[in-house]
Amino acid sequence: MQQETPKTYLVTGGAGFIGSHIIDALLKDGHNVRVVDNFSTGKRENLAHVMHQIDLHAISITDREALAEIMQGVDYVIHLAALASVTRSVKDPIASNEHNVTGTLNVLITARDAGVKRVLYSGSSSAYGDVESEYKSEDMTPCPLSPYAVAKLAAEHYCQAFTHVYGLETVIVRYFNVFGPRQDPLSLYSAVIPKFVTAMLDDHPPVVEGDGLQSRDFTYIDNVVHGSLLALHTDGVAGETFNIACGGRTNLLDMIDDLNALLGKDIQPVFTDPRPGDVRHSRASIEKARRLLGYEPVMSFKDGLARTLAWYEAPTPV
Repeated sequence: MQQETPKTYLVTGGAGFIGSHIIDALLKDGHNVRVVDNFSTGKRENLAHVMHQIDLHAISITDREALAEIMQGVDYVIHLAALASVTRSVKDPIASNEHNVTGTLNVLITARDAGVKRVLYSGSSSAYGDVESEYKSEDMTPCPLSPYAVAKLAAEHYCQAFTHVYGLETVIVRYFNVFGPRQDPLSLYSAVIPKFVTAMLDDHPPVVEGDGLQSRDFTYIDNVVHGSLLALHTDGVAGETFNIACGGRTNLLDMIDDLNALLGKDIQPVFTDPRPGDVRHSRASIEKARRLLGYEPVMSFKDGLARTLAWYEAPTPV
């Protein structure tokens, strides 16, 4: 989103998949960008094409002293840094809490003290849990099912508390199953789409955990960038929470059919046990974002899947 004059943005977790795309948009609009990333999951290659345009700091958000120095002179913070993955949090809930809760508290304290205008916090749709409803809307009572979901929700409450107690403007965005170019398919905790895409490109069967009928509101990265910047700059929404998604639902078996159609193949999946702490269905209501932010998805699931497949066939900076 174009601003009248260039601003200074701090993007935590900026070397990650989502962060690197948001940085591209900020630089395109002529802004100054600082990046914090400890590269535990972020990758320098995600930023290689813009390295000469950004101010990169290889630190962790758990280092509050270092973060306080970097925060000086920052206008807006986009806080994406997290120790992601439900599976990882089940194995190590302490580490999940340290990075996702204490790390976020460090970001909020240093942003407050530096006079930052607004902090955008990347929440998680996992906070909803398995609610008995067609759509997950922001007014529902959260029911987190994993340590990761609990930690991300706790950090949301910290954001709202800092708005109410200290006057630091915060806005929470809950992303739903984001996918697109640069998403790492090799990580042990990788999202399902890059795993399926890269397996099927190599004529290997995709591995489905469970029966494959679990469904998600898969959201192409361009929608997330668009919705995030709207949430960061829309007046009058401090303290609010917004779903950023497409409002649709696709199960894993249908997605495999879509990939087969795009590839001209007929690769059948193999099935394993379902993941502990996983939710069965997840679909966002995006009515609040439509009403208060003027948000509309800019890319459909199937068009985004085609673009993603094309990138994995021939990776480019995008």
